[in-house]
Amino acid sequence: MISMRICMASDFFYPNMGGVEEHIFSLSQCLLEKGHKVIVVTHSYGDRVGIRYMTSGLKVYYLPIKTFYNQCILPTMICNIPLYRNILERERIEIVHGHSAFSALAHEMMLVASLLDLRVVFTDHSLFGFADLSAVVTNKFLQISLCSCNHCICVSHIGKENTVLRASVPAQKVSVIPNAVDTALFTPNPIRRPQNDTVTVVIVSRLVYRKGIDLLVGIIARISQMPEMRHVNFLIGGDGPKRGLLEEIREKNNMQERVTLLGALKHSKVRDVLTQGHIFLNTSLTEAYCMAIVEAAATGLQVVSTRVGGIPEVLPQKLIIMTEATVEALLNGLLLAVKRHRNQRKLPESNGIHKKDDILCPFACNELVQELYNWDNVATRTEKVYRRVLREPDQPLGKKLASYLNTGVWPYLLVVSLCHLILRFCEWLWPKSQIDIARDFPTVQSTQSSRTQSVRNRKKKR
Repeated sequence: MISMRICMASDFFYPNMGGVEEHIFSLSQCLLEKGHKVIVVTHSYGDRVGIRYMTSGLKVYYLPIKTFYNQCILPTMICNIPLYRNILERERIEIVHGHSAFSALAHEMMLVASLLDLRVVFTDHSLFGFADLSAVVTNKFLQISLCSCNHCICVSHIGKENTVLRASVPAQKVSVIPNAVDTALFTPNPIRRPQNDTVTVVIVSRLVYRKGIDLLVGIIARISQMPEMRHVNFLIGGDGPKRGLLEEIREKNNMQERVTLLGALKHSKVRDVLTQGHIFLNTSLTEAYCMAIVEAAATGLQVVSTRVGGIPEVLPQKLIIMTEATVEALLNGLLLAVKRHRNQRKLPESNGIHKKDDILCPFACNELVQELYNWDNVATRTEKVYRRVLREPDQPLGKKLASYLNTGVWPYLLVVSLCHLILRFCEWLWPKSQIDIARDFPTVQSTQSSRTQSVRNRKKKR
């Protein structure tokens, strides 16, 4: 039996790579194992259009919608309503779970689900400011979108504070559930590291401004001018508009052999890159959680990161060196990590912990991350949120419309009202009773129970 029917909606999913994509996939896999039905709705990626099935029967709808900017669709609010309604009715969805404040598809899907009297949950993966124009517009749009949301999830406590302030969401409607990592997929392999005096610094990130790539360029330029650091190499995975800047600084300082640009990476290849390094460098200017540093710590790397957003909540001090978001501070943190690595080679181990600098061995790091973050715990806590919103009574249409008045953007009521009329027209043109119901993929629990029952039947026959 299927317990709950959940739809994950976001512009960001595989084959695109990132923390949001990994979160949606891993959470969906755990929910499938717990006996729930989970589908994912996203836009098309190249020739990947239509319905695809992934691990454990995860059903993914790649809708034939073109992207507008930064892997997101154009937020028309009304053009895709018939398509969203058909999917939700066909799959008999009970809960729509939107991901990322940047995703226009998630906000559109959440609005349609609310007007269809389905439960709506939203996970905010990012932090935003309050001063610049883009932040003001995004915050107001998020406030409007979350008016009809039953519950919000943030990945850190600082993220919760940020969402409550910028979207005017009541604090009691926001839960904190951190991300996690599958430590079995990010096991250390020290043999792959350079066995000479070379120290490899790994960076795996989108090469965009908010990831602090400008700071990374400054660090590489400074390292190139330090003779005592000539044994430090950089291994950079990821792609984005700032790649040209990295190529320029590499050529300018004659560091072609010391700075390797790998380009975009599949998630299955990230661990192979991490195991080649000793230190992981994160230069982000804003982060709500940062999955990359957790994966790096699980692989046994010493992490050096900026002290921004929710990063101070993520890893214990023995696994991370935190600095201010400046070139000078990051460079000092990197030099400290290099010094620790040199001392680590000279000193013997004691119960997996080096006496000096309190450095954990790679496998002890993996065990510690496994204790702190695992997807089964995240899925269990998310289940509680789902069951909580399912117990909430249905809200009448008038009350839903009245909630938009609190945002101060009264003309948006016309958009919501138009969406409601389009849904009524779709119901008249194509009634719910005439929509073909999709067959449910057997859940892991039902498959196991059927196998157990068949074994019992065989024993009885004997």
